[in-house]
Amino acid sequence: MPRAARIDILGVLQHVMVRGIERRNIFLDDADRTLFLQRLSFLLQEMGTQCLAWSLMSNHFHLLVRPTRERLSSFMRRLLTGYAVTFNLRHRRTGHLFQNRYKSIVCEEDPYFLELVRYIHLNPLRAGLVTDVDALDRYPWSGHSVLMGARTLAGQNVAEVLACFGERTKAAQETYRSFIMDGIDQGRREEFVGGGLRRVQRSGVEEDPAVYDERVLGSGAFVQRLVEEHEVCRSVSSAIPLPVIVRRVAEVLGVSPDELRAPGRSKRIAEARSAISYVAYRKMGYSGDAVARELGITRSGVCRRAVAGEVLVREDERLRTVFQD
Repeated sequence: MPRAARIDILGVLQHVMVRGIERRNIFLDDADRTLFLQRLSFLLQEMGTQCLAWSLMSNHFHLLVRPTRERLSSFMRRLLTGYAVTFNLRHRRTGHLFQNRYKSIVCEEDPYFLELVRYIHLNPLRAGLVTDVDALDRYPWSGHSVLMGARTLAGQNVAEVLACFGERTKAAQETYRSFIMDGIDQGRREEFVGGGLRRVQRSGVEEDPAVYDERVLGSGAFVQRLVEEHEVCRSVSSAIPLPVIVRRVAEVLGVSPDELRAPGRSKRIAEARSAISYVAYRKMGYSGDAVARELGITRSGVCRRAVAGEVLVREDERLRTVFQD
């Protein structure tokens, strides 16, 4: 049975797991780990991908990331390909280093964000790579030591995680550490590693479907929304560049791209901005920030205009063809 396509949408949290081919080690020494983290740090900053948690094991690694500018698939392709080339050169080997597919699980933030941070950062302790939390505080191959201030990794979003535990850094670190310790006895959490095909189960009430998807960690409502968005993204050409979307909509509605970026409140410009916001942000999966920069408006403005844009696109056949290649 074919495997389900990944859900690759900007702005959502994803738990990524990568294993070595045939479960072989992908880090043979600390130099390998250092080179991997250097590449990871560079790509996080260059591609606008936020990293909230990470841990390197011997034959696999975990990342908790939120892509904002470029899709996860692009980020992972550059990360894995670049590291594999470096690894093979260092160790004079050839062939594949990783399993063919990395595993990624889209996560609902409110109930699972901190639970995933804890789960990922406890991996070295569960695997016996460190003996206790004191050692984990200093362990250089997990994002936990960065949160505790023992080391730094440019691109890791320390502020967002610690802000969940307090306003002052030291107090937040202490509360976060207590939170980590509370999870030691939880062991392996099967729901956090997921994987597999989509399954939909109806509750018996047609208007109230209970939807489950093993590519997603979240509530039924969250799963349903993401699956619908993902199916739309698969049915159109998500590779259409943002400037091309802007140009096509502008041509249909009789305005120029320059007019869209300049201050203006005419009906035509407002409708064009709304249609672009809906097509690019809601349908194509571009980030709100990217669309806002293209239109010269705010991110919240993109969100508001996308609502009006949905009506415009639905009622205007010319606009519906904008994202059909």
